[in-house]
Amino acid sequence: MRNSKTSVPQSGLVQADSLAISGPENKHVPLADAQGLTPPESADQSQALRYALPAGLVAFLSACGGGGGSAAPAPEVLPPSGISQSQASRFLQHAQFSARYDDIKAVQTLGYAPWLAQAMSRPNSLGGWEWLKAKGYDAINTEEYFFKDNLTNYMVWYQVMASPDQVRRRVALALSEFFVVSGNGLQLNWPAFHMARYWDLLCEHAFGNFRTLLEHITLSHAMGSFLNTLGNQKEDPQSGRVPDENFAREVMQLFTIGLVELSLDGTPKTGANGQPIETYTLKDVSGLAKVFTGYGEDEGDGFFNSPAPPYSRVRNLGFTRKPMKFNPKSHSNADKTFLGVRIPAGTDGPNSLRMALDTLFNHPNVGPFFARQMIQRLVTSHPAPAYVARVASAFNNNGQGVRGDLAAVFTAVLLDKDAIGPESLASNDFGKLREPVVRIAQWAQTFRAQSLKGTWKIGSPTWSAEESLAQSPLMAPSVFNFFRPGYVPPGTVLASRGATAPEFQLVNESTVSSYINYLQSFLNRGMFVRAPELPSSPMDPTPTDGPDIVPDYSSEAGFAHDGNALVQHLNLLLCAGQMSDATRQAISLALDQVNLQAYASDDARRQQVARALLLVMSSPDYLIQR
Repeated sequence: MRNSKTSVPQSGLVQADSLAISGPENKHVPLADAQGLTPPESADQSQALRYALPAGLVAFLSACGGGGGSAAPAPEVLPPSGISQSQASRFLQHAQFSARYDDIKAVQTLGYAPWLAQAMSRPNSLGGWEWLKAKGYDAINTEEYFFKDNLTNYMVWYQVMASPDQVRRRVALALSEFFVVSGNGLQLNWPAFHMARYWDLLCEHAFGNFRTLLEHITLSHAMGSFLNTLGNQKEDPQSGRVPDENFAREVMQLFTIGLVELSLDGTPKTGANGQPIETYTLKDVSGLAKVFTGYGEDEGDGFFNSPAPPYSRVRNLGFTRKPMKFNPKSHSNADKTFLGVRIPAGTDGPNSLRMALDTLFNHPNVGPFFARQMIQRLVTSHPAPAYVARVASAFNNNGQGVRGDLAAVFTAVLLDKDAIGPESLASNDFGKLREPVVRIAQWAQTFRAQSLKGTWKIGSPTWSAEESLAQSPLMAPSVFNFFRPGYVPPGTVLASRGATAPEFQLVNESTVSSYINYLQSFLNRGMFVRAPELPSSPMDPTPTDGPDIVPDYSSEAGFAHDGNALVQHLNLLLCAGQMSDATRQAISLALDQVNLQAYASDDARRQQVARALLLVMSSPDYLIQR
């Protein structure tokens, strides 16, 4: 994991004309010159950008709430729901990736709860597995498709950037950072299809039951490969072999109960010695590990002879959609004891699994442990204990006696008074740093980005989203995700308050500057396709470099002549109207210095929109989501 400690300038704004960012091929270029963002020669560049760039773009480390104050929007006539545009935008940016005007109007018309219920009830859209197949990536013509994981990035970025059911996809992303499986190096044939199936499970069961989802992810080939359940064998006294304990440990530590006993509000319980009480011991791990033996790859779909020597037999694609297959000969029939529960010797594998997962699911820790992390992923990094307790209560009972109802849990997360009420905005502990993936997905969804070639190959010959953002969906460096839920940025005001801020674990001097460079590379003309490291598919016959993933700025172009109007527009859509007066005025001033009349064209207006987006999406007011 990258070092998260960084130097934080104390001033809020600096003169940006003295700053420069590394451009393509590491050329040192002025900020405004990179990727076609240069004002016309008649404009004074230093004047145009003066005061526009927040100090180092990391001043937000010193105050989780970003800039103080709020913009003064035009008078608004509230609908019968009483929900303002800014309030609707705030809610939408918690519930999904974007807050477009049509969604804002729908929330204002329907109200929060009806809109959310409607969104959750929408059918699941095209899944990742079917998307890969439709793109021709099941072609049996090279080892690249059935031995490499490159395609996972294309699949999942399409899912978050363009899928129509944003609420389901946003929740699936949060779940993927709790039930972590990484596509980096899965030891399976067709690894991208396995990762797509894993993603599809999260989407399909996002509003189902936690217990059902837990079983599906336990038996998935992707999880089996990632945490060694796949091929896990029973004990052998003669050789000294014991069942692999990796999944048994992580399913307790990370996926269900955590390390210490919790109260309903997520605070640790303490024993007589005043210390937290551990939830499990090494003996519990060893006992539970016996449950997860006897599972292997389903070979029912058969094999084919690989056209790529030296590989010979490769499993047919169909097995990537199936759960692991149980083999009783490899399953431990020994007595299994863990967490105070005993599974008698001789109990068959499926019943052992059922008893084990039931035990974990019904542990009192699961509600608060899961609730706090879902609040962190969607709403705020350091939720108040009372907020956690309210969501945990919904997990324990959805109001109809059902435990683990995920629709009830996410409804409780998103409709809580802390999430939608005005009081939380006044708290210095409320809010979260937008994780990089969410920023890019928000941009794409807000401006309806489309892949001209239909490939969604995010990247270029020299950089990629994963390299530039230090994050890419389904590609975590370990089972501990990209950041830990208990992370507190050292040496900051947050640390002095003991406030958790997980996403700051990705923040350092390198990631701050690479994020700005990444914005500059695509905000104007769109994202370029990666050079063809993969052979052509039937849907992508000529994968050459060039603009591919492009936004629609047609609405924004109408504001290009008026910096203040453009910033107010972006303030609502991207910042939920929370941009401070100082930030709004600084960006507006910079934009108004550009002499658009000197070259009033579609290209000029698009560049002006790109300038505004660069400054807005680099500001603390945007980066801190409240």
